Amino acid sequence: MRQLGRARGITATGALVGLLGLAACGRSADTNVAAPTDAAAPATSAAPTTTVAVTLPVTDAPTTTAVPATIATTTTAATLPQPAPAPDPNGPDPAMELGTIQIPKIGVDRPLWEGVSLNTLNRGPGHWPGTAMPGQVGNVVVGGHRVSHDKPFRNIDQLVPGDQIVMTFNGVPNTYIVTGSQVVTPNDTWVINQTPEHTATLFACHPPGSTRFRYVVFAKLAGT
Repeated sequence: MRQLGRARGITATGALVGLLGLAACGRSADTNVAAPTDAAAPATSAAPTTTVAVTLPVTDAPTTTAVPATIATTTTAATLPQPAPAPDPNGPDPAMELGTIQIPKIGVDRPLWEGVSLNTLNRGPGHWPGTAMPGQVGNVVVGGHRVSHDKPFRNIDQLVPGDQIVMTFNGVPNTYIVTGSQVVTPNDTWVINQTPEHTATLFACHPPGSTRFRYVVFAKLAGT
């Protein structure tokens, strides 16, 4: 089941918000896949005070050029994490292993890496720099390939409310419970916005083999 139009928190003052590629998938010529009939209009962030133009990165080389997106930023508590700007898709890989990510429902048990460039996501699921770390207040944003390399997020669309996502950081396992999902466009950068709660967001391309849409899964830390 999909949770449509989920409102998210906002990034810290002056932070340039870019979406973690929202394109974690694989190479394919299938860029003309018809839009899903059940995809609802994406939610929008809170009333903007500043507008900044950014180009969303991709995590696998698409067959079309990404369209620059105009997004809005506002202010929030200075204590919240501040997402880094959208990365260069072909940027360097820091080769920094943060911990692990396990999703029992779809058989994922992989290292969790820092970074969201193609070079990093080719290793496995990647954490968007500047977003909350597992267990931290804020929104932990993680992307992964769907049809290339080890395709860890191939079946991300099978996750439903109640399923578990366990991310271990600094030796501490943090169990997040899926609360919903949504199909969005590459321009829906609100999904990486930070929240005053302990939340997590996973994403990958949708449908498999196309970079046209993104499948996003939302979760909340158990016990919070």
